[in-house]
Amino acid sequence: MNWDARYSEPGFAYGTAPNEFLVSVVDRIPQGKILSLAEGEGRNAVYLAGLGYDVTGVDASDVGLRKAADLARERGVTIRTILADLGTFKIEPDQWDGIIACYCHLPSLIRIPLHQAAVRGLKPGGVFVLEAFSKDQLGYGTGGPQSLDMLMSLDELKQELVGLEFVHAVQMEREVREGSGHTGLASVIQLLGIKP
Repeated sequence: MNWDARYSEPGFAYGTAPNEFLVSVVDRIPQGKILSLAEGEGRNAVYLAGLGYDVTGVDASDVGLRKAADLARERGVTIRTILADLGTFKIEPDQWDGIIACYCHLPSLIRIPLHQAAVRGLKPGGVFVLEAFSKDQLGYGTGGPQSLDMLMSLDELKQELVGLEFVHAVQMEREVREGSGHTGLASVIQLLGIKP
């Protein structure tokens, strides 16, 4: 996927409204520093900044992050953005009150160490929030990678995120309405974990 090309198209590929699962659990995330992985065009970072969080969005697309900065200015909030490949991005230990990964689909060789680093990166009491397509999503045709390796399973995620206490961890079917990029009935995994 060429994300610069995707994000160069008019409008916002996944809309400007925040992820619905994130909205439903935001009150579980302690106030403070939030790291949003694969932030894209800024919809989740801008939402969190509007609630008073200190948000840093990381993405490999310069085009997406420029749109995120524009959206933040338009909404009157401040976010930090970092242009980085998540395969080499370093998450410093014990730095973050929350880490968000909404549809952050990566090859397992990158995802597994990134998730392990995310657990280390949370402060005690910090919260990890993830929504992603499950491996069953291949049969739905409503978005997401066409590679099983980049789709997720609950069992694998629980191993990758060892060290968290899972408050919510489910695979479910839901109607996803996020711009033109994710629309329709989908098989997703939702996960909220707290670092003890």
